[in-house]
Amino acid sequence: MPEKDWKLFSECFEQKTLKKGEYFASEGKIETEIGFLEKGIIRAFYRTQDGVEYNKTFFISGDFFGAYASLVRRKPNRINIQTLTDVSYYKANYSAITALYEECRSVETLARLIAEEIYIQKENREIELALLQADERYQLFKAEYPGVENLIPQYHIASYLGITPTQLSRIRAKR
Repeated sequence: MPEKDWKLFSECFEQKTLKKGEYFASEGKIETEIGFLEKGIIRAFYRTQDGVEYNKTFFISGDFFGAYASLVRRKPNRINIQTLTDVSYYKANYSAITALYEECRSVETLARLIAEEIYIQKENREIELALLQADERYQLFKAEYPGVENLIPQYHIASYLGITPTQLSRIRAKR
């Protein structure tokens, strides 16, 4: 990225912190901000009308995160983004970033590459849930999120894997 573009891009961000259990994004709101996670663990999840939660993904250091559909479509959000540990991150107004696209093609290219990577991760996740056994999904989780299983409650991991906490305990006991 040219230095001029990097300067304009980085000026859009400000460093922030959230405590464990706080929300970056909540269902029902029209979201306006994206984040870049410096330190900590965040989950993105859906909640049914009955209050059952399903973890969609986790974000770890070095990840961009946000309620993408709400940001792009400017419609109420359907996902929650909550911290699982204390976090340090950089936040930016999504509109400020997209306003740079015409002037800074490298920022637009970066945004496209991030969106492509998120799409690939989503597709891979759907394939994993449909085709892999629970123990295989657990091994992939451990590879993708090294050390995370020791930092967050096991029921969050079970939800992400699409299994019960009891099933996860059995899988872990076999290893």
